[in-house]
Amino acid sequence: KVAIKGIERELICPACKELFTHPLILPCQHNVCHKCVKEILFAFEDSFADGGSESSNQSSPRIKISASSMDRIDRISKSGRKRNSLTPRSTLFPCPGCQRDIDLGERGINGLFRNFTLETIVERYRQAARAAIAIMCDFCKPPPQESTKSCLDCSASYCNECFKIHHPWGTLKAQHEYVGPTTNFRPKILMCPEHEMERVNMYCEICRRPVCHLCKLGGCHANHRVTTMSTAYKTLKEKLSKDIEYLISKESQVKAHITQLDLLLKETECNSERAKQEASESFEKLYHVLEEKKSAALRAIETSKTTRLEKLRTQVEEYQGLLENNGLVGYAQEVLKETDPSCFVQTAKQLHVRIQKATESLKTFRPAAETTFEDFVVDTAKQEDVLGDLSFRSNGLEIPEISEEQSRMYNKALISWECPGKTDSADIYVLEYHKLNREEENVTWQKIEVCGKSKVVSDLDDDSSYAFRVRGYKGSICSPWSREVILCTPPAPVFSFLFDDKCGYNNEHLQLNPRRTSVESRAGFPLLLGSERLQVGCYTTLDYIIGDTGIAKGKHFWAFRVEAYSYLVKVGVVPSNKIQKLFHSTHDVTSPRYEQDSGHDSGSEDAFFDSSQPCTLVTLGMKKFFIPTTPAAVKDPASRILPLPPCLGICLDCDRGRVGFYDAGRMKCLYECEVDCSGIMYPAFALMGGAAVHLEEDVRAECKEYNDDM
Repeated sequence: KVAIKGIERELICPACKELFTHPLILPCQHNVCHKCVKEILFAFEDSFADGGSESSNQSSPRIKISASSMDRIDRISKSGRKRNSLTPRSTLFPCPGCQRDIDLGERGINGLFRNFTLETIVERYRQAARAAIAIMCDFCKPPPQESTKSCLDCSASYCNECFKIHHPWGTLKAQHEYVGPTTNFRPKILMCPEHEMERVNMYCEICRRPVCHLCKLGGCHANHRVTTMSTAYKTLKEKLSKDIEYLISKESQVKAHITQLDLLLKETECNSERAKQEASESFEKLYHVLEEKKSAALRAIETSKTTRLEKLRTQVEEYQGLLENNGLVGYAQEVLKETDPSCFVQTAKQLHVRIQKATESLKTFRPAAETTFEDFVVDTAKQEDVLGDLSFRSNGLEIPEISEEQSRMYNKALISWECPGKTDSADIYVLEYHKLNREEENVTWQKIEVCGKSKVVSDLDDDSSYAFRVRGYKGSICSPWSREVILCTPPAPVFSFLFDDKCGYNNEHLQLNPRRTSVESRAGFPLLLGSERLQVGCYTTLDYIIGDTGIAKGKHFWAFRVEAYSYLVKVGVVPSNKIQKLFHSTHDVTSPRYEQDSGHDSGSEDAFFDSSQPCTLVTLGMKKFFIPTTPAAVKDPASRILPLPPCLGICLDCDRGRVGFYDAGRMKCLYECEVDCSGIMYPAFALMGGAAVHLEEDVRAECKEYNDDM
């Protein structure tokens, strides 16, 4: 038999921290006192009425609602129902055992079962704890006698005499069931809380609770898998017995673990004291350094003060000597009384020089010393930052590294990082970032706590540069900061669109993906048939496609990727009044030899960008970016050919009438020109031969967080 005194921990209510009193079984299988359930719900409803800012359970000393539970008040108080004086109306209950919000259903507390088995065990524990305290008879006249038995049908305790009186032979009461003296009276038959006149005779395997036949026929358990109560009793008892037997058979192993844990407890105590001592010594060293610096600074200020005061006092004495009958002036007045010319001249010459200097100093008065001590202001900004980052040594915690390949800046910033060892040794990460500004001397870092290894940062300024860094935390231990990575935001707000599959779209030569974010041109059989009719040159046709959304005003930016195998791609913008001309223009017929801005060695480099074209496009292809020629451009074709960036961007400023082509990875402008924005402007693309263009997708926080959770 298991000793009753060894199971106190299982008999304590998680809410009031006392022995259970009429415990109720929650849907999460935790037990809470009936009174505690009502008090917690009442406290929550009172908090809703008070605005939910503070816990209003002051009148209930049994319950202490934690801050984490109070944080969930807003989610529970949506209904706005008022408190009932008898029964709380909330259907969501914050379980103090698992810290989750549990739905109690429509019946609330009334739909919960009492845990009579737990009540019986608690009563046994109480009896063992108060063996010397007797249970008195409920019907004796004062003074009451000690009871000898308790009637389960009457829910009362009796002495021998009172039991005979209230249970006479030959009556129905004589057939009542009685047990030894107890204060725990449980019903003989467990009734259904939803159908109070029905006894439970089945067990729902889905909800893991007893149900009656009405619950199965038309209640909330109609479609659930149920079994008979006897079967459930036998099955659960066998499982529990086997598990208990297994644990008992491993008693030696459990004792060994307990011994090991005891040693770990002692070791933890010793190590913690040693760590405290080392931390105290480290801070004492810092205090000593600061005290020395403080003393040196105060000495320097005191020395400077003494020197300045001496200079100012000397200057005061000099100016006091300029007063009548005082100092230098008084001495000069006495010299003037000399009547012997030779003696006067001998003395007056040096005196006259001094008088002249005093006169000049009076005209150009300047204090002999500064009164301000601006040179003695201690700049502790950097030291404060360092002390703010002061923490325990990483002790092997790996330094995370921000991946510039996986991170990207578009409508939002997606920052991803990895650990060199590819192991997630940190419990949490702290991502910091700040905007680079040359005018600001003191940098203020924005801080975000992240559970995973990536984070989407919103609300960044356009056309700006940001520095990012990250560090890992494991408990109170943190790793050093990662290397700072600088990313640039787009020069304008991101413009989102899809490829238009209706206006001028040639489905024979171009192929769109289902989401209309990628277009591909295939040099297949239709192109071969078109070229078969031509006998001179290698003329082929450009296939155009535009965006499905236009721009009327403002400044906008969009990005895309061109596959490395693409032979010829043109990108740019087209006004709405020239779209028809674009799809039916004779300029569609092009050739690598005669294309003016194709970049090929065709002898056409002397030509420049033709303003009569229906749209403004630049040429890409063969992993190159070709800058269009202009009258002022350099004639050397090699200077117009740049490597094709992995991701390109276009910035259209309708208000200024200019369009720029960017390396979207570095947000660097490669080429900019004027454009006619008299109509609604549409993104335009042209493909020839084997080529493909993929629109850059927006950074969405919810999708990335979902992937991290998965």
